Amino acid sequence: MTARFKRQQGTKIYHFSSLADLMAKATPERSGDQLAGVAASSAEERIVAQMTLADLPLSTFLNEVVIPYEMDEITRLIIDSHDKHAFAPISHLTVGDFRNWLLSDVVTPSTLASIRHGLTPEMVAAVSKIMRNQDLILVAQKCHVKSAFRNTIGLPGRLSTRLQPNHPTDSENGIAATIFDGLMYGNGDAVIGINPATDNVPQAVRLLKLMDDVINHYEIPTQSCVLTHVTNTIEAIELGAPVDLVFQSIGGTQGTNDTFGVNLSILQEAFDAAQSLKRGTVGNNAMYFETGQGTALSADAFHGVDQQTCEARAYAVARKFNPLLVNTVVGFIGPEYLFDGKQIIRAGLEDHFCAKLLGLPMGCDICYTNHAYADQNDMDNLLTLLGTAGCSFIMGIPGSDDIMLNYQTTSFHDALYARKVLGLKPAPEFEQWLTKMQIFDSVDEVRLSNSNRSPLVHSLAHLG
Repeated sequence: MTARFKRQQGTKIYHFSSLADLMAKATPERSGDQLAGVAASSAEERIVAQMTLADLPLSTFLNEVVIPYEMDEITRLIIDSHDKHAFAPISHLTVGDFRNWLLSDVVTPSTLASIRHGLTPEMVAAVSKIMRNQDLILVAQKCHVKSAFRNTIGLPGRLSTRLQPNHPTDSENGIAATIFDGLMYGNGDAVIGINPATDNVPQAVRLLKLMDDVINHYEIPTQSCVLTHVTNTIEAIELGAPVDLVFQSIGGTQGTNDTFGVNLSILQEAFDAAQSLKRGTVGNNAMYFETGQGTALSADAFHGVDQQTCEARAYAVARKFNPLLVNTVVGFIGPEYLFDGKQIIRAGLEDHFCAKLLGLPMGCDICYTNHAYADQNDMDNLLTLLGTAGCSFIMGIPGSDDIMLNYQTTSFHDALYARKVLGLKPAPEFEQWLTKMQIFDSVDEVRLSNSNRSPLVHSLAHLG
């Protein structure tokens, strides 16, 4: 055991058996790590682990890995793609020094952009573990990450939304009604994205055509996505379906992705297929990934690594494929992994910070399940904090209640609240469309039109 993984505090000596053990013990309390048996046994041990982690050189993460190189393709991706030149300006820092440097006034958005490929997921996970919530917000706000397809996501002062028109029977009328409803609240600039109730290729093609018809008819500067398995989308592309974005859930270990039925090779095939379509108008970022703390543990593929570090490792997978969108479905897996509102809020801020620092266009599904010790006020708090931190996008669902997936998230009017209170706007191309379609009287004041002149009003009225 090396000296860096032990620490004397008073008369007691604390031992940490490995880098993974130290990282796990230093993680703020959460039920998933307790379930996995990797959490600190006491608040005192957690603080000692955080102090020990703060003294660890950042270069440690290039010489030691939390999952062996030879047994995990994500570890190989992280090590093999590391940019030593980008890392050089911070290579002399410890984790604690890195925190102080990130918070300093000398570090600007351009500074953070210049080092992002020199950072590994484990580095950013480590520094997040010794940061307060306000630290995570302040640094994330300085991380400007732009992506584009038919509009531009992630510009400063902007907050986009995924319009999520899920329906328990995939009713075309029900889905269309939700799309029109969401658009009339100014939602949908990140993507109009459906989780299909029946998950197969014919259904995906049918839903893709429905969304494509709406987008083309109303000339909406946005993109669509059916959140089906990546191999279904590849097949849909081969059938000539109007695919904009390719979706896949991903995790931070090879074993986790095995349970999702994907690997880096399959994702590369999907990326190449999406790029070949060239359906974007202002950019060609065509991938959409979802993640979430606890996925590696639920797949029994966490290798003794804490859930937040596993989550950060998933961002290495996403970063390889230059996505338009990435989001953590933060409270969706349940209280076994994030027990209550406090743990969900902390996890959402961590995930957003880590992803943005690594250079991802990061959003958040601000959500909880009905058996978690959380409520909508907790989600209001996280929404406000993430909006302040510069979150790229959130979800928009009627009444905050997804009637197909049966969980609670953010509503169409929650986006209006966040934009109004924090002075945020939709994507610029979408902003112009909202004004042209007479949906907003004033985008600057986030004021919806009181008139019935928008063509969407008439379309919604005729759906029945």
